[in-house]
Amino acid sequence: MAQSKRYIEIMDTTLRDGEQTPELAYTPAEKLQIARMLLGEVGVDRIEIASARVSKGEAESARRIIEWAAAKGKDDRVEILGFCDGGISSSWIRKVCGRTINLLTKGSELHCRKQLRKTPDEHFKDVVKNIRSAKKKGLTVNVYLEDWSNGVRDGFQYVHAFCNVLVDQGVARIMLPDTLGVLTPSEVRRYLDWMISAYPNVRFDFHSHNDYGLGTANALVAVECGINGVHTTVNGLGERAG
Repeated sequence: MAQSKRYIEIMDTTLRDGEQTPELAYTPAEKLQIARMLLGEVGVDRIEIASARVSKGEAESARRIIEWAAAKGKDDRVEILGFCDGGISSSWIRKVCGRTINLLTKGSELHCRKQLRKTPDEHFKDVVKNIRSAKKKGLTVNVYLEDWSNGVRDGFQYVHAFCNVLVDQGVARIMLPDTLGVLTPSEVRRYLDWMISAYPNVRFDFHSHNDYGLGTANALVAVECGINGVHTTVNGLGERAG
């Protein structure tokens, strides 16, 4: 009996995480050219093109890319990183005619308490407010769990509670970054097996980093585990080791 094929989305973040490579900066024209190649010639499913409200140049680049993508009927495949900032990011994204926000949140209790100086419940409430604000503006909402890898290493309680909140809010995707590039393939398998079995109807993306040279291996293990999407960059560009 033939097995049914599972479709795995490729979300390329060369224009966002890739641009965090030390000493790398694109011009608006270069960003547009790269976006056209990724969505057109390469044929990736989605691209992340900017961080909201970073600069006027970032806004110009995002607007030009989205204008081109809309003319090709592909603007629903263009995404922008946003922050829990009381709706400022989602308004910025709407101004550049974006359709999708990738909302950055804290995926570990350590980051929540030490960086934000908030309790988990306080952070969850902030996230819910930002999700609802973005949805009212007509945006699709994906959520990054920053430092998810350490969040699950410390025990599943925080991540489990947070994912329950996100499922209740009906986000489109939950994106699981190994933010510091600390996971081994065996850990990726263990943690993703738990996530996917606990939330079989949730669309998960996996976002690896290469600090220990395991970025590609971890992404391939994520695919074996049943992840719905993986994040990539051209030539492995990205923060720190890529």
